[in-house]
Amino acid sequence: MKKQILGYIIVTLLMILVTSCRKSDLNDEIEGVISDYSDWTDETHSNNANPDYSIVFEQNTVLRFDIEISSSNWSIMQSDLADQLGSSGGPGGGGPGGGGVTTSDYDMVWVPCSFRFNDTEWYNVGVRYKGNSSLSSAYQSGNNKLSFKLDFDEFEDDYPELNNQRFYGFKQLNLNNNFDDASLMREKVGADLFREFGLASAQTTFCVIYVDNGTGPQYYGVYTLVEEVDDTVLESQFNDDNGNLYKPDGDAASFAFGTYDESEMEKKSNEEDSDYSDVESLYNIIVSSDRTTNTDQWKSNLESALDVDGFLKWLAANTVMQNWDTYGKMTHNYYLYNNPDNSLLTWIPWDNNEALQDGKMGGALSLSLSEVGNEWPLIRYLMDIDEYEQIYKEYTQQFIDEVFITSDMVAKYSSYYELLKEDAYSEESGYTYINYDSNFDQAVTALKTHVQSRNNAVLSYIN
Repeated sequence: MKKQILGYIIVTLLMILVTSCRKSDLNDEIEGVISDYSDWTDETHSNNANPDYSIVFEQNTVLRFDIEISSSNWSIMQSDLADQLGSSGGPGGGGPGGGGVTTSDYDMVWVPCSFRFNDTEWYNVGVRYKGNSSLSSAYQSGNNKLSFKLDFDEFEDDYPELNNQRFYGFKQLNLNNNFDDASLMREKVGADLFREFGLASAQTTFCVIYVDNGTGPQYYGVYTLVEEVDDTVLESQFNDDNGNLYKPDGDAASFAFGTYDESEMEKKSNEEDSDYSDVESLYNIIVSSDRTTNTDQWKSNLESALDVDGFLKWLAANTVMQNWDTYGKMTHNYYLYNNPDNSLLTWIPWDNNEALQDGKMGGALSLSLSEVGNEWPLIRYLMDIDEYEQIYKEYTQQFIDEVFITSDMVAKYSSYYELLKEDAYSEESGYTYINYDSNFDQAVTALKTHVQSRNNAVLSYIN
């Protein structure tokens, strides 16, 4: 009996040992899958590398990005989308007298994804939907071609081995869906024109997106890849990126009398610092009675707080190209950066998918800006001063002479047409703003006609 009991004990121990070994092997296998970051290199994935614009914003090709999201995480994204947008729409942007809701972009949920480019994978990358009225409008219409934001180390706390993951030096990037733009070009061309005119503006390039949510890759169409202002724009286009960066959104973004609201001056840098004195000072200067009682003092104070010349340069370019979805019509779509070089708040344009057309909400502003009232004081008050109006006029002329040149723009549009044509024609129902192939062709032709008409309009205005 003792031998039988001993034998039983030995057999039991052997079974436990074998089972333990199998569990250990399984754990090793799972651990191998989780920690197999074989594509990781310093150049492609770490924050030791400088942002590589030649790869990420390569201009002569259409980049391809593949995003793989688990079915469970995809369900989380869709539930969050339905909860926030539902049937009631949401933040649509607006302005004084504009009637729109003036809240910030939706606060959409982040989920991890696998992100692939050129046969290389980035791991557990944060992805979420992004946008304002473009997001709600597309969602309500049943169009699945929505914009995304990427953050390559959003989940570094959950995956410490991915600490400070980057995409060729970039932490965050935007995949903008070219909302309501059959040409697929306005987002990119608008941003590029500002930068070519010497203004701070995000880098852009064209890309196509494939999304696999557990059922295989789905072609989402042609997107515009847009650089993040508070990630690398400040670092690459200013000598010092340590200043306060604001993204005004809501009535306060108009700077009209009685609108100042710190909560609508969203800080995108130095968030832990509760000092908003720079942007509040600008507001107080703008609405000060000095403007009418001591104009020289008002101008001096304004020029000590705001890069006035830069604002007038932006205003000229923005009005010539016709970009209605921003200051002067809508209370959003710009940043203010307190440049440490001169301690001046500098205007940075943002979100240009509605540029290069007469526009909605009553159309774009006229070149004379005569219809703009005191509800948009940075336009009205400056244009009421002869010196500033003359600077603005000179910049409208300079813009068409040096940047918005008809022959150059027509050639650019033709080049982009050839670059995008195959991918544009391949867009699928439910994932496009192009109703038929000729719709793309006609939209590009309209851009060519538009640049000529705007050049003629400037000449008529100046003379």
